[in-house]
Amino acid sequence: MRGSQRTLVPALVYAALSTAVVSSLGMLLVPSIAVEMDVAVSTAQWMLTVNLLAGAVATPVMGRLSDGPRKKRLLLVSLAIVLLGCAVAATAPSFEVFLLGRALQGLTYGIVPVTIALVRQHSAPDRSQSAISSLSVTVATGIGVGYPLTGILAGTFDYRAAFWFATVFVVSAIVVVVRAIPDDVPASAPAPPFDFPGAALLGTGLGSLLLGISEGARWGWSSPATICVLAAAVLVMTTWVLVELRTSHPLINLRTFARPDVVLANATAIGLGGALYIGLSLGSLVAQAPESTGYGLALPVFWAGFVMFPLSVGSFLANRVVRRVSRRIDLAVLLPTGAGLMTSAAVLLWLAHSELWELVCGMFLFGVGMGASYAAMPALIAGSVAVAELGSSVSFNQVLRTVGSSFGTAISAAVIAAHTTAGGGATNAGISATFAVSAMVCLTVFAALTMHTLATHRSRSQSRRSTGTLG
Repeated sequence: MRGSQRTLVPALVYAALSTAVVSSLGMLLVPSIAVEMDVAVSTAQWMLTVNLLAGAVATPVMGRLSDGPRKKRLLLVSLAIVLLGCAVAATAPSFEVFLLGRALQGLTYGIVPVTIALVRQHSAPDRSQSAISSLSVTVATGIGVGYPLTGILAGTFDYRAAFWFATVFVVSAIVVVVRAIPDDVPASAPAPPFDFPGAALLGTGLGSLLLGISEGARWGWSSPATICVLAAAVLVMTTWVLVELRTSHPLINLRTFARPDVVLANATAIGLGGALYIGLSLGSLVAQAPESTGYGLALPVFWAGFVMFPLSVGSFLANRVVRRVSRRIDLAVLLPTGAGLMTSAAVLLWLAHSELWELVCGMFLFGVGMGASYAAMPALIAGSVAVAELGSSVSFNQVLRTVGSSFGTAISAAVIAAHTTAGGGATNAGISATFAVSAMVCLTVFAALTMHTLATHRSRSQSRRSTGTLG
């Protein structure tokens, strides 16, 4: 048997970093792709949309498959497809072929849930919680490093160099997985049948929803295309819920959503996912905008990526703290704590974002808050669902983060579109208004989580007093 307990978690963290490396090839390179491929910036944005759509379809499917016995094989196949996508994008002779590569890279969204399922299978229960927390923030930590690397490679050479770097990294991740992760053990009982109708309905519904949200600002929110796509998404998702509730082996067991910790984690994923994406996208925009805008720092792509580095530092430090205190405190407390820190970051960027140090401080606080919150979500779910349903439950939480990010994209695009200059750029008022939306979303999530935590604490105190009285 390959691998050992000593190498398991580092190997899985390294594999999960491939998600961060591929994610860093997104918004920072849109202007470069538009120039190199000779397409409009609005068209180049499809490199984000198609990646998101493919990930929305692949993630829940990978999550359910990771509940089966072939977890290592699933991880290797997924990494191989991502590798192919990186190579296709790096060598693409046309924008259409480039989009195909980006679609194949969408499987990275499902890699973290697979690694979490693997660590839950091979680690002792007292060690798995801290490992799950580390894996859940790996993407955030890696993005903070991936953006500077992408900026350096694209600024020094061209965008293809960044994709070639991702190709090499994924190859190394495959080697690490083969050598360091224990082999799959054949299941003693036959695996339950795969829910193909549920997968098709969820993929279609999520794809329609994310397409409508992502392209609504460009198509027009009242246009027939947007209305039809969003209406179809609602219809298909409603049908999916009804089908899943009647299926003996559903793709995602929706009955687990009745559990408070699962509801808490999933609702937080949507809200903070949207607020965070607004902050990251605007941070990248402000860093590269010309100084004549009144807010731009006019940083070249070579340096713009470094604005995200404090995000990595903050999330890494938060993860170290979480691992130390996870056995002593209720993980549910980390959610309002993280949301409070993210609210502080969003308010800071709303009120002050025209200086580099302001962006750096905002990104650091975002990283700390995100590290605390994202570490708590999968751990809460893992403590509330059966091992056999962990992969699908965590993967759906990942999907909800993506949905939240899409809402953040749509909101920021709509607000900025209403505040543009004659040349089509965003005004200072538009940037401030969009940061304000991020702050309001964070504040709403923070208030809701705080009230829930206080109510839970009050209920437990009353229960203990009642028990003591009866005794």
